[in-house]
Amino acid sequence: MTPHKAFCLPPRPSTPPPPPPPARPGPLQVFTPPAAGIDLGAAEHWGAVPPDRAPQPVRRFGPCPAALDVLADWLLDCGLTPVAMASTGVSWRPLFARLETRGVQGLLLAPRQATRAPGRPHTARLDGQWRPRLPTSGLLAGAWRPEAQGCVLRPAWRHRQRRRTSAAHQMQPRHKA
Repeated sequence: MTPHKAFCLPPRPSTPPPPPPPARPGPLQVFTPPAAGIDLGAAEHWGAVPPDRAPQPVRRFGPCPAALDVLADWLLDCGLTPVAMASTGVSWRPLFARLETRGVQGLLLAPRQATRAPGRPHTARLDGQWRPRLPTSGLLAGAWRPEAQGCVLRPAWRHRQRRRTSAAHQMQPRHKA
């Protein structure tokens, strides 16, 4: 049995084609001048500069004061004043102080943010090359660091707090008795 023509649905009208996909953005824009990158470690520091700035763009330096002076001189010879570095411990402090006295702007990146950025390499050597791209492209800014007076007072405040805490811990057994 064939259905009656009155019960048949009319043909669908033609639909417009879907819109084209959005264009993919090109390479990251550069917002700040080229920067150097340093991967700080307890045993060694890896420094990297753009390839057009030095014949050997990636170098390894030791953590001793003489090696930190050589690292600072190398960065100044390459003509780079912004330096992006990340460290999980306190190994950044001596280098940061040396760079600051020579007029180099140090950008201390929060390591947690830097490791979450996409495309991060997993070796210290490549990490030093990749790190300067973050602040140069505007993806990460340097961590907050207090003024010079605050840097002097901060350890004293922390020491005082530790002394108070340890004194309180020593008093607890006496209160218990």
